[in-house]
Amino acid sequence: MKRWGVLIGFLLVSGLLAGGIFMADRDPGFARKLPSVLIGKPVPEFQLPDLLDPSRKVDPARYKGQVWVLNVWGSWCPECWKEHSYLESLAKEEGLTIVGLNWRDQESDAKDMLSRAGNPYVAIGVDPHSDAAVDLGVYGAPESFIIDKQGVIRHKVVGAITPTSWTDEVQPLIQRLESES
Repeated sequence: MKRWGVLIGFLLVSGLLAGGIFMADRDPGFARKLPSVLIGKPVPEFQLPDLLDPSRKVDPARYKGQVWVLNVWGSWCPECWKEHSYLESLAKEEGLTIVGLNWRDQESDAKDMLSRAGNPYVAIGVDPHSDAAVDLGVYGAPESFIIDKQGVIRHKVVGAITPTSWTDEVQPLIQRLESES
């Protein structure tokens, strides 16, 4: 009888794994679609010191009235390095307002990354102990939150913003949000 229980458990786990592989194969973006309970809710309140000016606080309330992106990143994150130059081009060429959330990083390493790779951010909150990241439900870096003029999270991008995700998901949403009053 015990053998049947082990066999049934093994078959259930195998089925779940096979289903995940099947879904990932049918939908290459499957792994990027982690749900967020914060979609449709106000961005959590936080006041973090700014990486480049610690006397200044980074506060989401400051960006009410405009559509903006909150990008979670760290210099320790290889995918963040890959995403960084694209974010910089979006900030310069598209006029995208990007606020950085430097997560669990050494300040000197973060500043070194910015000096080497450029700075796409209008402000960068320092979150070494994950205070804001936990409130945002961050799984890893990079992650980006698209926030509307009322300060409500409308979309979450898990992983890097790429030219494809920009064109297919983010840009159309931002254009729609900017046209809303």
